[in-house]
Amino acid sequence: MLTVDLNAIQQNWLTLSASSLASVAGVIKADAYGLGARQVGCALYAVGCRTFFLASVEEAVTARDFLPADAAIYVLGGLRNVDIFELFARNLIPMLCSAYDVEQWLKFKSSAQVNAVAGLKINTGMTRFGLDERDFSLLCTDESRLKAINPELLISHLACADEANHLQNNIQLNRFLKSLEQIKRMLPAVRASLANSSGIFLGKEWHFDLLRPGAALYGINPTPLDKNPMLSVVRLALPILQVRSLSASEFIGYGATANLPTGARVAVVAGGYADGVHRTLGAQPEGMLLGQRVKVIGRISMDSMIFDISHIAASDEELMQASVEVIGDDYSINHLMKTHKTLGYEVLTSLGSRYKRHYLPGAL
Repeated sequence: MLTVDLNAIQQNWLTLSASSLASVAGVIKADAYGLGARQVGCALYAVGCRTFFLASVEEAVTARDFLPADAAIYVLGGLRNVDIFELFARNLIPMLCSAYDVEQWLKFKSSAQVNAVAGLKINTGMTRFGLDERDFSLLCTDESRLKAINPELLISHLACADEANHLQNNIQLNRFLKSLEQIKRMLPAVRASLANSSGIFLGKEWHFDLLRPGAALYGINPTPLDKNPMLSVVRLALPILQVRSLSASEFIGYGATANLPTGARVAVVAGGYADGVHRTLGAQPEGMLLGQRVKVIGRISMDSMIFDISHIAASDEELMQASVEVIGDDYSINHLMKTHKTLGYEVLTSLGSRYKRHYLPGAL
């Protein structure tokens, strides 16, 4: 059972909103980091979020079905292999990330004779998506083309915001300021957005008009060296499917890589590498069972794993009604990040679709 606390997500958004004069968007791409874009998006809208970011047109079309008409939905993935007419018909706003995107957008607007808005994304140092400095500077010298694009938002993405003292943060800030100054000479009303989750905590200089948190909404610590200012959002409890007491010393699991002595007791638990367990919980997950710590022994299978429960004083009947909590108060997302040297959004997006999801309600 994967439990998602929608109220905690709402409170995290409200916490970020209270920290700045800027507006706060909701990044709900990748099915809200695996937690359910419909449920999360509607919960965020209920507390005042009106701007959302998705990765693809397909994601954004789905979001438009559950978000009200006044929600601004931006598509981050550019215009390659995109039906721009559908994008426009669905009231979705593309982020133009390259010279190719700009040309495709201008061709569409010319043929459709519409005054649709777009966003512009620039590369300030991550060297992923975004117009390079030369292409953007040339665009800013061509007033007719720039106004034909009708950009309402300029964004970039920070590469090292989770390391507050990293030199790249200031480099990117200064490049963004330079680009913003260029575009505002012709379009003074254009809004700006630079800060992702960790970027919000770098300081007001990074805030501009719009904040774009993703990870922080879902309880991932945006300030890894300090106490997490965000509420925990998810719990994952895996049901016990079988309990076995060993009448002799036995090897455990594929490859016979582990063994337990006579008298040991094991629990076979639902959840395996098909459910993202290796990515989510590491090669040998730990968890809490009836208030005590337990650990996987042997290799994880596709659909299951085996916990050593020799020290648990409970009957088989009690255990068959129990679950092992592998993400929760004792094993938080941030604990898993530190323990397994992984990323919080890797943990969340690796959670498989086979987990039954339970949503704790948010404010209406």
